[in-house]
Amino acid sequence: MIAKGSAAKRHRQSERRRISNKSVRSRVRTSTKNVLAAVESQDRSAADTALREFSKLIDTAAGKGVYHPNTAARKKSRLAQRVNRLPA
Repeated sequence: MIAKGSAAKRHRQSERRRISNKSVRSRVRTSTKNVLAAVESQDRSAADTALREFSKLIDTAAGKGVYHPNTAARKKSRLAQRVNRLPA
């Protein structure tokens, strides 16, 4: 069955949002991997830089509704704990 009228428009909108959200989530996941790689290599300055970039990305994503704000805060907190455990 082919959607008509407002249902078709709604489908087009949700499809555009899905693709956009997928891109944002992918960038956040890549940024997470960058932080974790820096933590694994025990590089504090690289980890701090990567964490700042990650925080910016996930805050933007939460603001756009891609992530729930509490989810974003939880992810930021857990990564910050990992980075803060590194020797200065």
